[in-house]
Amino acid sequence: MRITIHYCTQCHWLMRAAWYAQELLQTFGEDLDEVALAPSHGGHFDILANGELIWDRKRDNGFPAVKEIKRLVRDRLDPGRDLGHLDR
Repeated sequence: MRITIHYCTQCHWLMRAAWYAQELLQTFGEDLDEVALAPSHGGHFDILANGELIWDRKRDNGFPAVKEIKRLVRDRLDPGRDLGHLDR
């Protein structure tokens, strides 16, 4: 699975995008093929899994909690996987 995080450089959201990427890599490790950070502009912040939009800051009214992103990725990657305390 390839995760792409588009972030607005004008809004200085690189650190947020990098934090999400780090959290996903820490949780899913080698089960992910790639986590890419893609600079954008115009207030864009969205996350795609294999090209499918799973989070859009404008559509979804803000930034997701890390646990929400992990659940969205898990549900596509390995729906039966237990995320420990995130699932409780």
